[in-house]
Amino acid sequence: MVKLNKIYTRTGDDGTTGLVDGSRVAKADPLMEAIGAVDEANSAIGLAVVHLAYHPIFGSMLKMAQNDLFDLGADLATPAGEGDDFAPSEMVLRIIPTQIERLESQIDAMNEHLPPLRSFILPGGSEAAASVHIARAAVRRAERTIVAAGASHRLNPSALGYINRLSDHLFVMARAINAEGSGDILWVPGASR
Repeated sequence: MVKLNKIYTRTGDDGTTGLVDGSRVAKADPLMEAIGAVDEANSAIGLAVVHLAYHPIFGSMLKMAQNDLFDLGADLATPAGEGDDFAPSEMVLRIIPTQIERLESQIDAMNEHLPPLRSFILPGGSEAAASVHIARAAVRRAERTIVAAGASHRLNPSALGYINRLSDHLFVMARAINAEGSGDILWVPGASR
């Protein structure tokens, strides 16, 4: 259980921040960029939840994703030990395959009633769908930063699988939202020439 009595500690005033194991890294380290991008994506999803207050099923799925993104941040902030197989434990939080499988199941359920794509989709449609598209773009950026962090840090493969699937999930959700209302906005190549 997390307990925060004091928000500022001054320990980061030197440009470093602590990881779960007590080690410190520069705030500019690619790992911290990835953790920050995950936090931004979580915030964008939080805004989408507000726009989906009328839709408890989509809102519930997004709230689960927000919780998963905190798990993902904890996973990224926990350095891999020697021979670490990235299995979770009582003291180590890791993204696990069942979290990815849940997203896939939800994607399949949402996609089941959508027409096949005839073109790329422009982000928009209803206000709720547009907010989900913003969250999708933020998740894609988080994915890129996690890939970059993986070049210098050993990361849980399920972490990358989760963030990749989450962007797919948000894309399909935005389409499902638009199917109930305004409809997808299709890209028309060269239409503004």
